[in-house]
Amino acid sequence: MRRGSELVDLPLREVVDRLHPSMAAVCRYHLGWDADGAQGAVQRVAKRVRAALALLSVRSVGAPEQFAAVAGTAVELVHQLSLLHDDIMDGDRERRGRPAAWARFGTGAAVLAGDALVVQAVATIFQARAPGVGTAMGELIAAVEQMVEGQAEDLALERRPLGEVSASRYVRMARGKTGALFGCAAALGAVLSDAPPAVVHALRGAGCHLGVAFQILDDVLGLWGERELTGKPVGTDVTRGKKTLPLVLAAASGCAEGRRVAALLGTAPPAPAHVPEIMRLLEATGSRERAEEAAADHVASAIAMLDEAQIPDDVRQQWLALIDCLSHRRR
Repeated sequence: MRRGSELVDLPLREVVDRLHPSMAAVCRYHLGWDADGAQGAVQRVAKRVRAALALLSVRSVGAPEQFAAVAGTAVELVHQLSLLHDDIMDGDRERRGRPAAWARFGTGAAVLAGDALVVQAVATIFQARAPGVGTAMGELIAAVEQMVEGQAEDLALERRPLGEVSASRYVRMARGKTGALFGCAAALGAVLSDAPPAVVHALRGAGCHLGVAFQILDDVLGLWGERELTGKPVGTDVTRGKKTLPLVLAAASGCAEGRRVAALLGTAPPAPAHVPEIMRLLEATGSRERAEEAAADHVASAIAMLDEAQIPDDVRQQWLALIDCLSHRRR
């Protein structure tokens, strides 16, 4: 992750510097580059995960690191767009322990800054000097399309009763919302180098499964994590009506506690006074443990896809080290 950060940090700054000053100010604040932007533990833990995946993508096929810089920068720009817009859609007023960009600069400014970033992501690939640029453009665009569909599904699930949301539908949502961009990051460096389609497919699949696991564990952190790590108040996902996997599993458990969770959540977010009871009920259903088991299953699938890619042993060990790091974030 350190090397991935080194490869993308300068290109990211160059991109932001090219933007209109008003949009650049929003992006610098959002990325924590301004004077009052202390990044905190959450940024240190999750920083540039997708850039690290892009680096492993090029190492998996023996491509030059410059392709990792291009791929990592493009994917990171899309990721930052998603964070800017996600905070607005979810009404989250905090990110990384301070006001979110939209709460600081206004909704319009944050939306516009996100729009600028996705344009720059496409431009980053388009301007690259690499044999697989054309295919890489399609790879990035497809990932953004899937991510948008996943975000739309996430919003749609918020309007449905908890008891009507299945675990399989949740996974489909997570595959688009988070898995698509992880898969793109894991494949894009190899695509830029014009690697064989079978290898690209395996790397993309590994990244996608890892992204779903990451989203599930993010759900767990959103309910039981430390505020110093998440940068958001504990229980936020409950009060805003998000259909995260622990809640879905609890409602589907068939026990009295699960039925009570489903009744308290219904279609509207619960009153803050009910949050402690909901947290106790979740513990009683064992939904946290089952969510973590589901994440572990997706991690195992990611490793199986890596084996299909037949990457060098030393690079495979680097993949496993990153996967282990992401799988054991502090609760």
